Amino acid sequence: MSISASAVLVELNISVWPATIKDERISEQVTNAASAVADAGQFRKNLFAGTSLRKDIEKHAARARLYNNMRTLPWADKGERLLPTKLFMDWKISMSTYQHSFDTMCGTFFQNYTILVNQAQTNLRGLFNADDYPPLDEVKKKFAFNLTVKPVPESGDFRLDIPATDLAEIKQEFENQQTQKLADAMRTPWERLHTMLTAMSDKLAKGKDADAKMRWHDSFISNPLELCQLLTAMNISNDPKLEEARKQLELTMLGTNLEALKEDVGAREDLKSKVDGILGKFNW
Repeated sequence: MSISASAVLVELNISVWPATIKDERISEQVTNAASAVADAGQFRKNLFAGTSLRKDIEKHAARARLYNNMRTLPWADKGERLLPTKLFMDWKISMSTYQHSFDTMCGTFFQNYTILVNQAQTNLRGLFNADDYPPLDEVKKKFAFNLTVKPVPESGDFRLDIPATDLAEIKQEFENQQTQKLADAMRTPWERLHTMLTAMSDKLAKGKDADAKMRWHDSFISNPLELCQLLTAMNISNDPKLEEARKQLELTMLGTNLEALKEDVGAREDLKSKVDGILGKFNW
């Protein structure tokens, strides 16, 4: 199945300086004090303990990776992921925003680098070692935010001067690989749907007890609906079973009243029956 018209390949690479280092002296002191062998453990120090500028960049990078992973499907071992074209514009806008914020945060960190090193001397006290801090030019190379987008290769796009029989064999092998990659990628939407349904069923099971003190938030309804909307775009193979399961969950949640869930055990039992019905109907 050709998917070049319904998806593109994207690759996100973000690097953030971890700014941790093994302190050989303290590690030796700890192991000696415990009368342990030399390789029993190690002490790693946070070079910017007590400050948050670098840590904030790391957290921002994690959010960007999570956003990218939630809207793409696995494709290749080297990092490329499959992005449905229906999600491309929203993905591009969001990733551009993430990248702009990343660059801004890095710029602030670089501007304050000397101040942060001086502050580290106060925060780390006996652990501080000026040699642990590279020059700013080297530090800047430890941070990067790179995005690449390219089309999914077509099986007929071979520009090789080889015999026709060998070319046909290569094309067939390529098509087999693409088919397997697509099958592997399409496991992700099923897994996300199954995880959502299972979590809902588990919580509703606990809610059967009228005396159970449980909190029911808007997200119990909004999260499944958001997933259903996302799965519409991620079903790039037009799997009718996936669409059927998605639609059943969507209709179920659209007909669910949060206040009734909070107050009525019967409403929770009814919803659990519907959720379990979806879980039992499909081959996960």
